[in-house]
Amino acid sequence: MNDLQRLKEMGITVWDIRHPVVFPENMTTAITLPPSCKLLFVSESAPNDHEAWLFGKILASMKLTPEQALRLPPRALSALGEHSLEWSWFSGVSAHALPNVKALSSPSLSALNDDQNAKKALWKQIKNYEN
Repeated sequence: MNDLQRLKEMGITVWDIRHPVVFPENMTTAITLPPSCKLLFVSESAPNDHEAWLFGKILASMKLTPEQALRLPPRALSALGEHSLEWSWFSGVSAHALPNVKALSSPSLSALNDDQNAKKALWKQIKNYEN
């Protein structure tokens, strides 16, 4: 069983552009997120089993479910169309502001897992938006 199958069994939807050459830089097609997507997780790679567990715990602390989160690689952000996002989380990549969307920034999930200070910094970002 590969990582994508495991994530699907856990109820985590994963989106990835497998052949970026198919999407030229001046593409006119926009990526449309479903209305149920409230958090966009931007990272270079999909979470592995252990990282998916941490991801789920962090989502729960934000009162979100895995079904309300989708992942995109950073190169796909320029194609993002209309959305109902409340949160964006840039994990291990440079953050880009999305209008009217709360932005979080952290090291990659693998680095975050072993770094208590990074976890605290992420938690403070989340709490700052809730206040």
